[in-house]
Amino acid sequence: MITHLSIKNFAIISDIDIDFYKGLNIMTGETGAGKSIVIEAMNVALGGRADKTYIRTGCDRAVVQLVASHINTETVVTRELYAEGKSLCRVDGEIVSLSQLNQYCQKITDVHGQYAHQSLLDPKNHIKLIDSYEKESIVSTKKRVSELYDDFSEVSKRLAEIHSSAREEMRKKDYMEFELKEIEKASLVPGEEEKIVEQLEALKYMETITNNMEKAYMLAREDENSLLENIGSIQSILREIAPHSKDASELENDFHDIYYRLEDICTRLRQAKEKIIFSSSDMDELSARLSLIETMKRKYGDSVEQILDHASKLEKALLMIENLGTDTAALNLEKSRIEDMLKDETKRLSGLRKAAARTLEEKINKELLDLNFQDAQISIAVRPFPGYTANGNDDVEFLIKTNKGSDFKPLARIASGGEISRIMLAFKTVIGDYDDIPTMVFDEIDSGISGATASVVGKKLMELGEKHQIISITHLPQIAACGDHNFRIEKKSSDTETFTTIKHLSEKEKVNEIARLLSGSNVSDLSVKSAKELIELSQG
Repeated sequence: MITHLSIKNFAIISDIDIDFYKGLNIMTGETGAGKSIVIEAMNVALGGRADKTYIRTGCDRAVVQLVASHINTETVVTRELYAEGKSLCRVDGEIVSLSQLNQYCQKITDVHGQYAHQSLLDPKNHIKLIDSYEKESIVSTKKRVSELYDDFSEVSKRLAEIHSSAREEMRKKDYMEFELKEIEKASLVPGEEEKIVEQLEALKYMETITNNMEKAYMLAREDENSLLENIGSIQSILREIAPHSKDASELENDFHDIYYRLEDICTRLRQAKEKIIFSSSDMDELSARLSLIETMKRKYGDSVEQILDHASKLEKALLMIENLGTDTAALNLEKSRIEDMLKDETKRLSGLRKAAARTLEEKINKELLDLNFQDAQISIAVRPFPGYTANGNDDVEFLIKTNKGSDFKPLARIASGGEISRIMLAFKTVIGDYDDIPTMVFDEIDSGISGATASVVGKKLMELGEKHQIISITHLPQIAACGDHNFRIEKKSSDTETFTTIKHLSEKEKVNEIARLLSGSNVSDLSVKSAKELIELSQG
C-alpha cells in the first residue's frame, strides 16, 4: 500500500506531504482546490503520462515521491520532471526506465478515473482475474494443462531437433557412405604401417645382400681361381713333400682341416644365398600399400587407429539416420498421446473459465445496478485461439455496453472518468478479494450521482477498504461519511502566489467537513447534526 506521498512544485502544489493509512482514505475540498491534481501527481509517480506543463510556474522541475509497502518491503518511488522536457524515474534511488517503473507500480496500485494506469483496462489481466475468482476449481486443471503443455513442448522440440538433424544428416549420407566404403575397402589393420616401413627398409638392402652373397660364394668355391681351389692346390703341393719334411706334413694336415672347414662354410654360404628371395614387385606392392595408407591419413586421420575410429563414427551416424524413421514414429505417437490429453484438459479448463465468467458476469451486473447503471451490462468473452500454451488456449476479455441497443466494447473504450471509476468499483467489489493489488485509487467516482446511489458507492468503498487500501476523492457527503481517514484539500493565496494544502482531519474536523459538503460554506448546527447522522448510518 501507499504510506506517504510527497509533491513539490507540481501544478498549483508548492510542497505538500500526505501520510495515507489502511482502509478508506477520503479526500475532499472545494472545486479547484487541487484534489484531482493530487491524484494526477500520484499517477505520474506510478509511471503515468507526464510533461513539463505539470511543473509549477516559475520552477525548473517538479518532484513527486511516494513510499509504498509491498510484501513486507518498503520502496521509495521518485519521478522528476524538468522544464527542458526530460523526465527521470527512480526506485529506491536507482534510476529505472519508465517501463520498469510501470511494471513495478502495477503490482501495488490501481488508479481508476481519467487515467490509463489501471490493471482492469488491460485485457492481458482479465484471464488472471477469471482464474483467481474460481481458484479452487480452476487451479488444479490449470496446473495439469501446464504440465501437459511442458511435456508436449518437450516432445515437439525433440521432434524438431530430429527433423532438423535428419535433413542435415541426409545431405551428408551419400558422402558418409562413400567415406566408409573407401575405408572398408582399404582393409586397414592397426600397426600395419609400422611393419611396412620396417619391411621396406629391409628390402632397400636386399639386392646388395644377394649380389654380395653370390660374389662371396663364387670367390670361395666356384671361380677357377677360387679360395677352395687354391687351398686344395696348396694341400697337394705340401702332400708331395710331406714324407720328407715333418713341417710340410704338419702344414699339410692344417690345410686339410682348413679345406674341409672352408667347404662347410661354402655350403652355408650357398644355402644362405639360395634362401634369399628378392623380388622388386614386393617392394612395389609394399610402397603402393604405404602410399594408400598415407592418402587415407590425409583424408581421415593422423594414424590408422584414427581412421578406423572415424569409420566407427560413420557407422554410428549412418545407423542413426537409418533409425530416424523409427525414432520419429515413436515420438509422433507420444506427441499424439500427450496432445489428446492436453486437448481434453484444455477443453475442460476452458469450460471452467466460461462457467466462472457467467457467474462473474451476473455478480458484476448486479453491482452495476446497485451503482445506478440501469442500462449498463458486462459481458466476459472467453474465446479460443489455435494452438496451446501453458495457460490453455483461451483469450479472455471483459466487454461492456452502457446504453441499450449499443454494442459491447472493451473496457478501455469507456469515455467518462466518473463512469470508469464506478464501473471499476463494481468490478473491484466482486473481484477485489481475488486480485493481489493492495491499493486502489478512485477519482471522479461521484460524477453524475447523488442521494441513495452515493450512499451505495460509499458502502462499497468501505467494504473494499476492509481488505484493500482505498484512496478516493469525493464531493458528496454520503461518500465522505464512510471514510476511515479523511483529508481536506484547500487552495490558499498569499500576496505573491497560490498554493494547495492538505490536512488529515480529526473526528470533529471530519464532522465539520461533511457538514460543509451538506450545506455549503455556512456550517450550521443542523448540518453538523446531519453529518453525524450520516457517519452513524455509514457505520451501520
